[in-house]
Amino acid sequence: MKEVSRIAILGGGESGVGAAILAKNKGYEVFVSDKGEIKEKYKSVLKNIGVEFEEGEHTESKIFNATTVVKSPGIPDTVAMILQLKEKGIEVISEIEFAGRYTKAKFIGITGSNGKTTTTLLTYHMLKKAGLNVGLAGNVGESLAKQVAEYDKDIYVLELSSFQLDGMYDFKVDIAILLNITPDHLDRYEYKFENYVNSKFRILQNQDEQCHFIYCKDDEAIQGYLSQNKVKAIQHPFSIKTITEKGAYIENEKLIININNIFEMTIQSLALQGKHNLYNSMASGMTGRVLELKKEVIRESLTDFQNVEHRLEFVAKIHGIDFINDSKATNINSTWYALESFQNPIIWVVGGVDKGNDYEMLKEMVGEKVKAIVCLGKDNTKIHEAFAGVIDTIVDAGSAYEAVKLAYGLGKSGDTVLLSPACASFDLFENYEDRGQQFKSAVKGL
Repeated sequence: MKEVSRIAILGGGESGVGAAILAKNKGYEVFVSDKGEIKEKYKSVLKNIGVEFEEGEHTESKIFNATTVVKSPGIPDTVAMILQLKEKGIEVISEIEFAGRYTKAKFIGITGSNGKTTTTLLTYHMLKKAGLNVGLAGNVGESLAKQVAEYDKDIYVLELSSFQLDGMYDFKVDIAILLNITPDHLDRYEYKFENYVNSKFRILQNQDEQCHFIYCKDDEAIQGYLSQNKVKAIQHPFSIKTITEKGAYIENEKLIININNIFEMTIQSLALQGKHNLYNSMASGMTGRVLELKKEVIRESLTDFQNVEHRLEFVAKIHGIDFINDSKATNINSTWYALESFQNPIIWVVGGVDKGNDYEMLKEMVGEKVKAIVCLGKDNTKIHEAFAGVIDTIVDAGSAYEAVKLAYGLGKSGDTVLLSPACASFDLFENYEDRGQQFKSAVKGL
């Protein structure tokens, strides 16, 4: 590994400040630059450890003299500065790649268009219950770099987005989990689905014959890639459609895992219900079996897990109407799963910043399940056009409060109001958490 004397970090959020802590810890000269505002809690960390930083601009002279640049996953590779850095031969990497250079820990990496967070938290829950010295990082938990610097673990469970994987080169994931691949973030991938697929499969780079690859056999994009590319790792497919060797499947209402002896439990006893959650439970359970955790630990974990906030989260029942917060559903596929989970008539709250959505795949599901649509976004034209012939009632809201009020007025006892936006949140909200919190506050204010 080559020595680096100066590191520039682009982005002063959780991952950037974590990278700064680790870089400072290792004796590097560190500079943090954020084009936006840096939160007060992160500024105070940088001041305390004596790291120079700036906000509201990128001073090129202080960035281009670095040997390595650690880039926030939110910054596209196509930005002029990133292209110039690479042209000059300056290494541009992700915080995960940087942190991986300073730990001997084992890594469980989880990616996919949907279900990453739930599966990551469930797997972490299981490993903690098993008494392992485990950390949680990536898109959830604390920065991996910060943990490596301050209290390194034996094993980490990482939620990895395609953006993070794009900045990883030498990093090795010991157990890779690929849940599904559906069109998402195509604006970052030249609107080519195959580019996004290739990005997801970067999770396998550097794996060898001792590593494990857990993947969904029912996913067409995954199967298509595997039919044309060789994988070194030991493969463990999971399916709800067919019986699999060295993997997991459903038979007679039971989840069966055939790794290091047979493990089985009834699907009714799983904490996470719904078809999409079966896949998440399978992937976590298989990880437990690969690690040879006790069967009772796996069974308990899959039974008593509490799901993540903003993911199909029950908010309240008001005059017989259920309000569900699924603000974390920022793409079409997540929303499809959400709609599929409910039997009651749905008033669907949808909209935000469209990431190249094709609403065609939702039309049949929406026709079956949805009685009214409330659009929550600045520009709802595409949603109106997509569902005009499918749903009679489509209304617009400019705030979470207005959306909840409209949805409540359209509902009656036995209905479900579902916030599942299928879009990013940045037109009206800070992020999906802010959108979910505002929705919940509005519901509680009814």
